[in-house]
Amino acid sequence: MKKLMMMLLFCHVASAVKHSMKFYLMVSSGVPNVPDYVAVANVEEVIMAYYDSDMKTPEPRQDWVRELIEDDPQDWERNAQGYMRYQQLFKAETDSFTQHLNQTAGVHINQQILGCEWDDETKKVDGYKQYGYNGEDFLTFDLETETWIAANPQAEITKQEWDGNKASNGFWKNFLSNVCPVWLKDYVNYGKSLLQRTELPSVSLLQKTPSSPVSCHATGFYPDRASLFWRKDGEELHEDVDHGEILPNNDGTFQMSVDLNLSSVTPEDWRRYDCVFQLSGVEDDIVTGLDKAAIRTNWGKTGIRSNEEEPEEPSNITIPITAAVVVLAVVLIAAIGFTVYKKRKANRPPPPPDNSSELSDKLNPQR
Repeated sequence: MKKLMMMLLFCHVASAVKHSMKFYLMVSSGVPNVPDYVAVANVEEVIMAYYDSDMKTPEPRQDWVRELIEDDPQDWERNAQGYMRYQQLFKAETDSFTQHLNQTAGVHINQQILGCEWDDETKKVDGYKQYGYNGEDFLTFDLETETWIAANPQAEITKQEWDGNKASNGFWKNFLSNVCPVWLKDYVNYGKSLLQRTELPSVSLLQKTPSSPVSCHATGFYPDRASLFWRKDGEELHEDVDHGEILPNNDGTFQMSVDLNLSSVTPEDWRRYDCVFQLSGVEDDIVTGLDKAAIRTNWGKTGIRSNEEEPEEPSNITIPITAAVVVLAVVLIAAIGFTVYKKRKANRPPPPPDNSSELSDKLNPQR
């Protein structure tokens, strides 16, 4: 999943936009009824393709991806083969981790995020390749030095081995700095009707009990460059508020919430508060006044209960990938708590580097 600071305010002008392509990969062992390999690709936080070891081939998850396949089926086939080749590499890496740590028995989960970001204003490109092993940070690739950073002593043996593989490290620097951004720009351009749209949310005020904080919940917005905050007398509040994370919905949109503690606020002062939603690139804010009659609750007939259906409350779990077809992968990644994901971003897996020159040919097809 990514974390955004909810207190960021977006200026009412067109702002710089960072585009991203991410690849989430997981190898597991000792987990019953779970594919031992899962790979999910997304562009702009929208799932693009999914593959696991129980499938014969990766599957597209967006209409624009299906159109791309129709236009260039050979390119999709090359990418599909890359997904499956990378499976063998990732499994081999996982085996080496378990051997180095003398942990061949039991349950083990190795997760990886790789990919790139591109700022369409500054043209700056960032690439990432990071590993999390059994729920903890493990290894991160340093693009500048073309070496690996060990997150803990257990990763030192692998770091030393991988630092010595200059050909592989050079390949990954080229892929993350050059190849991945080209793919990202192509996909953003091809899927721009979906990826570059804006959708405003519905905003609701929710409260669990009369003594609970009032939650301002916005859902159905796109993109995820958004801010939600409480104000008092027109000034943003920083005390007695609890900012939630931006979470994905199953339809590719997003949701977020911010709670306001009213325990020390008199009923007469409620009118001084409002909730403000801002979406990057959209001039007008959505302002929702703190009105007791507008709050939707689940605490019975007392006070403000209406006959309308209670809205679904936002999840408390940050998940990096969402779609019904990848629920299993989502649950695992969220449950393990891949801390690398919470820190930074990354993206797309190439074919396994059996050797650097062969991989370069495979990852740079003529488009």
